[in-house]
Amino acid sequence: MTNQAPIPVIINGAAGKMGREVVKAVAQAPDLTLMGAIDRNPEHQGKDIGELAGLSEPLEVPVTDQLEPMLGYVAGERQLPPGVIVDFTHPDSVYDNVRSAIAYGIRPVVGTTGLSPAQIQDLAAFAEKASTGCLIIPNFSIGMVLLQQAAVTASQYFDHVEIIELHHNQKADAPSGTAIQTAQLLADLGKTFNPAQVEETEKIPGARGSLADEGIRIHSVRLPGLIAHQEVIFGAAGQIYTLRHDTSDRACYMPGVLLAIRKVSQLKSLVYGLEKIL
Repeated sequence: MTNQAPIPVIINGAAGKMGREVVKAVAQAPDLTLMGAIDRNPEHQGKDIGELAGLSEPLEVPVTDQLEPMLGYVAGERQLPPGVIVDFTHPDSVYDNVRSAIAYGIRPVVGTTGLSPAQIQDLAAFAEKASTGCLIIPNFSIGMVLLQQAAVTASQYFDHVEIIELHHNQKADAPSGTAIQTAQLLADLGKTFNPAQVEETEKIPGARGSLADEGIRIHSVRLPGLIAHQEVIFGAAGQIYTLRHDTSDRACYMPGVLLAIRKVSQLKSLVYGLEKIL
């Protein structure tokens, strides 16, 4: 351990399911200090985020919906290292949240999915101009990174592949950011998948899922009882090769979240994907 002051952390979406897990993880990390808890739910305003997260003792950090004043407050704490904001909010607000954080010199770690390629490109340009690190992580699970690496390897030997992603029915965007990223990793190999065998007709639009680059199909399932799950299914004559990752507890994401918080201040631009900082 060093004598360096702890990294100040703001959690945006702190009262949500993922936000509460991040609160617990940050509170238990000796090199981090929770400075702010942002959440738009009016039921949680003014409540102690430690109590909402189920910790045994309050953290004396009240929930507020005032993002910019909190960004300014943390940015003004000159005796501390550069601040970090962890965003688990909603696709409708994440773009503005990230731009605001970068403008204040606060490093974003983004777990919210749903940003468009154009928005990511714009944020990358803004972060580079500000020389401010930003991490956009579609999935913080080490297991998912390993699945994606295995899929890239398998794609050298299979010409047919489809992706199925399954999430809880409170997830707002589809396909998931993780499934889109997986498809993009395969498409980046410069190979076109799923050569047509027949002329397909969808009797109900969308029956064959969404079509990503290079002929890759993605299918989305939304049901209560699920958390986050993904299958990458390769097919060839006489065989099926299935890669699957299942999440049973959101705690599995926390090692990746903590790693991202510690790494983002070392960056001067936007980086996309957990595998880039492992």
